[in-house]
Amino acid sequence: MHPDVHSDIQQMLLAEGLLSERELWLADWLLPERLLRLREVLMRRTSYIAVAMEAVDDGHNQAAILRSAEAFGVQHVAVIEGQQPFHPSKGVTQGSHKWLTLHRMPDIGRAIDALHARGFQVYATDLGDGAKPIDAVDLARPTAILFGNEKEGVSPEARRRADGQFYIPMEGFVQSFNVSVAAAIALYELTRRAREIAGDRYALGADERHRLYVTWCLRSLHGATREEARRRLASSGFALEEELVDEDTTEVGESESKGRI
Repeated sequence: MHPDVHSDIQQMLLAEGLLSERELWLADWLLPERLLRLREVLMRRTSYIAVAMEAVDDGHNQAAILRSAEAFGVQHVAVIEGQQPFHPSKGVTQGSHKWLTLHRMPDIGRAIDALHARGFQVYATDLGDGAKPIDAVDLARPTAILFGNEKEGVSPEARRRADGQFYIPMEGFVQSFNVSVAAAIALYELTRRAREIAGDRYALGADERHRLYVTWCLRSLHGATREEARRRLASSGFALEEELVDEDTTEVGESESKGRI
C-alpha cells in the first residue's frame, strides 16, 4: 500500500479522536488494513446493551456467551463466578475475549448495583411468573441481560433485584434453551431492536471509542512488540485496561477489572 494511504489513515484516526497525537506511533506498528478493520468494528460497538453471567460454570458456555457478545457488537460483559472458576474454552472463544471489556464482580448484589449505577436496567432470563416474552422488553433505556447457572438459572437474589425477567418463546416440548444458545438468540433480538430504538445513543461515546481503539491496537500486537507498546503507553499516562482472561491460558488473570462496569 502506498505510504500516502497509511498517512491518510493516520490523519483520519486523529481527526476522529481514535488516536491522539502522542499515540500515532501505534498506527506505524500495524498494517493499514488492520487499522481500518479495527475502526470498522469499533464504530458498530455498543454499551447500550450489556451482558452479565451469574454462576455460569461450564467453560464452553462461558466462551460461547463471550463469542456471541462480541459477534453482536456488545462491549461489556460482567462475570459473577459460581462453583467453578471463570475459565472459558480457548477453542470456543476463538480470541473473541480480546475485544471485550470484561468485569469480574464479587457477587450478584454488587453486580446489579454497579449496573444500576451506570444507568442500566437489568433483565434476567427466567420462566417464572411475571416474565415477559423477549420482544416485550422495553429498550428505551440501556439494558443489561443476565444469564444464570446452567441447572438452577438465576439466583433468588437476582430475581428480586432485577428490574424484570424475560423468556424466549418456544413452540416445542422443551421449556428452555442451553444458556449459551439463549444468549445468542437474546443478543440477536435485543441488539437489533435497541439499534432502532436508541438511535445515536446506541453507539459508544467518544472517550470510550478512543480508549478501546488504543487497547485494540495494543492487543493486535504480539510478543516483545506488544510489551514495548504497553510500556510506552503506560509511560505516557494511558490507563491500560487489563485482561480478565489471559490470552495464553484462558485462566482468570492476576490483575482484573474488579467492581467496575
